[in-house]
Amino acid sequence: MVDEQQAITLGHPSYVWRAGQERRLQLARRYAPLEGARILDVGCGLGLYVQALRAYSTDVHGVDVDPARVAEASVTLPNIRVGSAEALPYPDEHFDIILANEVFEHVDDDRAATHEAWRVLKPGGKLVLFVPNRWYPFETHGFYWRGRYHYGNIPLVNYLPDPLRRRLAPHVRAYTRRGLRALFEGLPGNIVVHRQVYAGYDNIVARWPRLGGVLRSISYALERTPLQVLGLSHMLVFEKATPAAR
Repeated sequence: MVDEQQAITLGHPSYVWRAGQERRLQLARRYAPLEGARILDVGCGLGLYVQALRAYSTDVHGVDVDPARVAEASVTLPNIRVGSAEALPYPDEHFDIILANEVFEHVDDDRAATHEAWRVLKPGGKLVLFVPNRWYPFETHGFYWRGRYHYGNIPLVNYLPDPLRRRLAPHVRAYTRRGLRALFEGLPGNIVVHRQVYAGYDNIVARWPRLGGVLRSISYALERTPLQVLGLSHMLVFEKATPAAR
C-alpha cells in the first residue's frame, strides 16, 4: 500500500498537541478516572495521547496497525505495540481504561473491534470512544469522485443514502446514534454517556485567533442545546459489567 493510500485508509495521526486534543482528554477524564489506571490507546498513531495520558498514570500503553508509526512513537515512549483493533495483542481483562479516538471508523470490522475492547477491559473498566457523526454537515475525510480521491471538508456527503455515501467515501464510516450504539448490543455493560462534540477549530484559531475563538464559543454552547446532534463527533463511554452485575 502506497503512503498516500495508507493515509487515506487509516487516517492521519495527530502531529501536534493542541486545544482540541486536550479538550477530548479532559472530557474522557470527566467520565473515566485516569489517575493510576492501566490505560490503552487504540490506534495510538505517533503517541500523542499516550504521552498526555502519562501525566495521570505511568501504566499507559498504545497499539497501532502501522509499524512505521509504532517505530516512531517507540523512540520516546514505552509500551507501544503493533496490532489491530480487531485482534488486540493483550490478555483478557487487562485494562482499566481504553481510549479509541477517531479510530473505529477506519477499521475493517468495527463490531469486532468493539468486542475486542470489551474483552481486554477489566470488569468495571471503561471504553472511551470518539467517532465521526453522520449528521455533521461535512465529511472531513475527503471523498472519491470519478476514480480520484479529493481531500478536504466535503459538504452534505454524510446526508446521502447509504449506498451513495459508501460509493463516495468507502474508506471511512460515519455513525448515526443508533448505528453506534448497535455495536454494543449483547455485550454485558452499560453506556455511561453518549453525546456529540463539536470541533476545536485549532487551525482557524492558529491563523485567525479572534474568529476561531468566536467559533469555539458558539459551537461549544451548541453542545448544551438540541443542536448538539450536528456535532463533529460522537463521544460514547461504555462501562463493562462486573460479574455480579451480569
